[in-house]
Amino acid sequence: MDNIPSYKNETLSYEERVKDLVSQMTLEEKTMQMLFDAPAIPRLGIPAYNWWNEALHGVARAGIATVFPQAIGMAATFDEDLIYEAAEVISTEGRAKYHEFQRKNDHDIYKGLTFWSPNINIFRDPRWGRGHETYGEDPYLTSRLGIKFVKGLQGNDSKYIKAAACAKHFAVHSGPEGERHRFNAIATKKDMYETYLPAFKRLVHDAKVEAVMGAYNRTNDEPCCGSKTLLKDILRDEWGFKGHVTSDCWAIKDFHENHMVTKTAPESVALAVNNGCDVNCGNMYLNLLIAYDEGLIDEKTIDESVSRLMMTRMRLGMFDSNEKIPYASIPYSVVDCEEHNEFALKVSKESLVLLKNDNNILPIDKNSLKSIAVIGPNADSRNALIGNYFGTASRYITVLEGIRESVPETVRINYSQGCHLYKDQVEGLARPNDRIAEAISAAENSDIVIMCLGLDSTIEGEEGDAGNEYASGDKIDLNLPGNQQQLLEAVHATGKPVILLLLSGSALSVTWADNNIPAIVQAWYPGARGGKAVASVLFGESSPCGKLPVTFYKTTEELPDFHDYSMKNRTYRYMEKEALYPFGYGLSYSRFEYNALSVSSDKIKQGDNISCTVKVKNIGNREAKEAVQLYLKDVEASVAAPKWQLKGIRKVRLLPGEQEEVSFTLTSEDMMLVNEEGASVLEPGNFEIYAGGSQPDSRSIYLTGSNVLKASFTLE
Repeated sequence: MDNIPSYKNETLSYEERVKDLVSQMTLEEKTMQMLFDAPAIPRLGIPAYNWWNEALHGVARAGIATVFPQAIGMAATFDEDLIYEAAEVISTEGRAKYHEFQRKNDHDIYKGLTFWSPNINIFRDPRWGRGHETYGEDPYLTSRLGIKFVKGLQGNDSKYIKAAACAKHFAVHSGPEGERHRFNAIATKKDMYETYLPAFKRLVHDAKVEAVMGAYNRTNDEPCCGSKTLLKDILRDEWGFKGHVTSDCWAIKDFHENHMVTKTAPESVALAVNNGCDVNCGNMYLNLLIAYDEGLIDEKTIDESVSRLMMTRMRLGMFDSNEKIPYASIPYSVVDCEEHNEFALKVSKESLVLLKNDNNILPIDKNSLKSIAVIGPNADSRNALIGNYFGTASRYITVLEGIRESVPETVRINYSQGCHLYKDQVEGLARPNDRIAEAISAAENSDIVIMCLGLDSTIEGEEGDAGNEYASGDKIDLNLPGNQQQLLEAVHATGKPVILLLLSGSALSVTWADNNIPAIVQAWYPGARGGKAVASVLFGESSPCGKLPVTFYKTTEELPDFHDYSMKNRTYRYMEKEALYPFGYGLSYSRFEYNALSVSSDKIKQGDNISCTVKVKNIGNREAKEAVQLYLKDVEASVAAPKWQLKGIRKVRLLPGEQEEVSFTLTSEDMMLVNEEGASVLEPGNFEIYAGGSQPDSRSIYLTGSNVLKASFTLE
């Protein structure tokens, strides 16, 4: 062992090894390691490494992988364990792909182990194009699912991390996309600490997330990737974050080009590095030596950044022999294997949300049909399956294909695109509505109609990524785009029973459909084999059990200004009008009855926890899953407080007639309010606990036909 350098000595601590390694690098070598495409240092035996990789809902952009439903669909499962298992599959495939690429000497982008996922921004406005990358509008749900996703990615080995997760985009980031490179998000301290920061804090504290990515915009005048407040004061000093920080891609050049907070590239680089941004996605850190020469940055600060980066690479096992690394022996054959695809299909089924089902028109008895019309721009669309930041599936099953595979061969399928997703016509030289006559004929010649409408990632997504030229990936309004509403009304006018299937990554205002169409299913972007999951629910092979992670509003007009980051009148916690479909809502093919909500005490002292139990019984005639939800309300809050807040989720599977007791524990942290200064305070007074299959609002109770139980306690 004497003749090997200390940094390769696996018996030493990571800290000792990192210190030795960084001490042997020249200043120029150190600065080059802070680029996302860090070059090799052959004399030290350091291979090239590209930090940029994506794993939002499957290993992305590096060829074949299992493609799960988009993140918003996974959030709709309300199932922490399912998200953990999905992340385990993703990191297993990520490891297998990484080691295979290493064996082929392929060090390219998207081939590493540092995954820039999950996106835990709060989906505060349904017009934001990237909202489908998130876990929805609620800080608690986002935190719980984010923690499990990070733990599943990073693994549970005592020495090595399986992959490095990254919480993004820190912080206060949710549109508008077209202005993100110059936008200044103004948020009060209360909104910061009550809504925008909690999920990041929980991922740092509870999941030990390895990396954090800054956002493009400014928050309260500071560009996020160089913000002293965010990166130093809060992330490192307040929360004790030990990992590394990466910039968003080409965000640092925005400092001087768009935000105008610096005048030169070296000044921008210094602002970022001096506040703890360690990796530059982009090329601005090529100016690091100039910034050093100009006295804007010192070598000690550079050493700190490079040490954090080398620590991550050490913990991933990149300087150790493969025999020692438990994940290096994962065979390449696990990638896209049938077991993983079957599991992804399970997640797809559990992500579907049944919004309406008049007279139990669903599920459809496929054996009683002679013909089905499958109509709409999303019926045979691969784009509508996959969302954004996706891998390549070995097999895609669209809704049309899923239905075709599910029904007997004797059933005639009448398919029509009906209209373009957002243009007036399908064929370039045709008149507007060139497919509507065909769609009407398909409906008239069928027993039942499945309408497949909504969006896809070509019109909602990231600026520059989505093909949505008019709004940079954001939605102008919540209506069905193009001629879809006209198509829906024309098909409905045939008098045939219509099932509306919405494939979208965000809430749509489908008020007309709610008034006129008997059954509506929200299918999100359900993953590579999503069409099979949809068919399974339509024909009753599985019961829908998803719940909405976002509010479906009735109109665009009731929304606050898109640029306004105040939480007033936003999301279920603060909205003033009645929702079309509330957060936490979703129907089943079975029915559940809640009873015997009890709390451990009706009076507790400061610092005490309170436990509560509720019994949930399947009173329907089908096996089904239910997402039990617990909400907490501070009845006597001295400051503006949410109406109530989600504080517990538990997914249970019950046979007909089966009952289960579900337990929750509320901590004093759960009972805290955030005051105007951003401080968490525990106020004595009365609290109410609600438990059931939805929120306790009147709209949810009307839609579900089921009451939510209430209990109360006093904090002395």
